[in-house]
Amino acid sequence: MLGWFIRRRRRKLMQMPFPRSWEIILHRNVAHYSILDDIERGHLRSLIQVFIAEKHWEGCGGLELTDEIRVTISAQACLLLLGLPHNYYHNVQTILVYPSTVVPPRRKPGFFEVTLEPIGESHPIIGQAFQQGPVIIVWDAALHGGRNPELGFNIVYHEFAHKLDMLDGAADGTPPLRNRAEYRDWVQTCSREYLRLRHDAAYGRPSFLNYYGATSEAEFFAVATEQFFDQPLVMIEHSPDLYRVLKEYYRQDPARRAIKSRHDYAS
Repeated sequence: MLGWFIRRRRRKLMQMPFPRSWEIILHRNVAHYSILDDIERGHLRSLIQVFIAEKHWEGCGGLELTDEIRVTISAQACLLLLGLPHNYYHNVQTILVYPSTVVPPRRKPGFFEVTLEPIGESHPIIGQAFQQGPVIIVWDAALHGGRNPELGFNIVYHEFAHKLDMLDGAADGTPPLRNRAEYRDWVQTCSREYLRLRHDAAYGRPSFLNYYGATSEAEFFAVATEQFFDQPLVMIEHSPDLYRVLKEYYRQDPARRAIKSRHDYAS
């Protein structure tokens, strides 16, 4: 019964006219929106309407939330869902938005937790995703990433890739996949590229991926997701197999969009 009410509410949200002011925000702040085809843009708009309505949004650090903030962040988060079977990131209830880089409070040990070493100091962050908790996004970073995909850095893609990874209960760099064959291909390809990135980072060798992806398998998936959507042709050049497994997972082809965009621009 609850599922029926949720589906009914979502249908009503998607049937509502998409505000013209929101469309302007998408064209201004989300570069990828203009290179989607008409069907993809319509799908993304529907995702945004539901996502904004269902999530609890909080402005932090004195930030006053606006439609521009909600729409810009939602569009980037929902772009990842365009080809996926999904439930609108059901593991995300709250999105905390700070104006700029934030230093989170120092973590306190749990009541029954035995700490074997000192808890480290907190460091400045521009985003964070918790297994059982909110997503933190810094607004100026989200805006910069949305407007400048050529940089290959997008904090919204990064943190929401973590939430996709966490859907199976573990942040291990492997999101839920369709079958054993896809898991085998994923593990073989991503493990090879992860180890290559660790080796490049250790020796200071240039890499097409951000060295932060060498931190762990979970960070590798999040960094690779940023690259996949923002610099797909670079990824194909350096690792066609990694592009292929991400294309099969996300069921999207950003490289095709990028090539078409270049052709349209040249014309």
